[in-house]
Amino acid sequence: MLLLTVLRRLLYSAILVVAVLVLNFLLIHLAPGDPADVIAGEMGGATQEILDSIRKTYGLDQPLYVQLWVYLKNAATGDLGQSYFYNVPVLDLIISRTGATLLLVFTALGFAIVTGTFLGVLASYKPTGLISNLVTVLSVVGYAAPIFWTGIMLIILFASVLPIFPISNMYDVTKDVGPIGHVMDVLHHLVLPAFTLGIVYLAQYSRLTRASMLEILGSDYIRTARAKGVSERQIYARHALRNAILPIITIAGLQFGSIVSGAVLVETVFNWPGLGTLAFDSILARDYPTILGILFFSAVIVIMANLITDLLYRFADPRIGAQK
Repeated sequence: MLLLTVLRRLLYSAILVVAVLVLNFLLIHLAPGDPADVIAGEMGGATQEILDSIRKTYGLDQPLYVQLWVYLKNAATGDLGQSYFYNVPVLDLIISRTGATLLLVFTALGFAIVTGTFLGVLASYKPTGLISNLVTVLSVVGYAAPIFWTGIMLIILFASVLPIFPISNMYDVTKDVGPIGHVMDVLHHLVLPAFTLGIVYLAQYSRLTRASMLEILGSDYIRTARAKGVSERQIYARHALRNAILPIITIAGLQFGSIVSGAVLVETVFNWPGLGTLAFDSILARDYPTILGILFFSAVIVIMANLITDLLYRFADPRIGAQK
């Protein structure tokens, strides 16, 4: 049953990936502007003959449907084209930047889920207490603050007032500290971007956990457990939290796409060398193959995250699989 479900979801995912490829290609190529002009501009200007030669070299002189067919055929073999701006294969360019983005995204997501869940459980212990009200206020503020504004405020704070953390780049290129020192340097640079990206989602998870815990703690089976003499610690850990975590898993999977897109802003603010910074630079340069490659890769990551979320949901609550 589980294998059939996975195969069916993989089939749907493949169809969705093709649809994303086609839609992104059409939207990018229907946007105003000519990549040949941008390439020629990098050369300091060019004549009409050179522009025609550039269009022919990159296949831009072909009809749109021909360009789409060639792109889909090449993408099926893993060839995402050649970057107009960087003049390297797009796939190699994306692979070189993927590690930085995934490190940022998963660190921010892990921080948001763990801290948000903990604060939500803490707030549900005394719903009208000081801690609960404080968590609610911090959640509202964290959710309302734009990501780029939070990043800029942190840069101002830690650049002039408290120079504790680095405010740009992924590591210090001037230091030769060895493998362990390099890891620590990356983690040191990771603090501010991950906190900036995770604070918005932390607010959502804390509010969601608090609401879920309060609903579950008021249910009949919790009152039965208390009547049997089960300790509050066991009630929270074994009964309430396990059921309250199900909405968190769902929201985390659904929001994975938004947190990847949010990484674009964070990477731009902190000059983090990931896919977000690459996408921003490629958009300015009208580097169509690189933009399409990033959109395709991001779509694949989001689709796989949703598939994994569905499987985790079934693992956390076996009743879901039994209902299929």
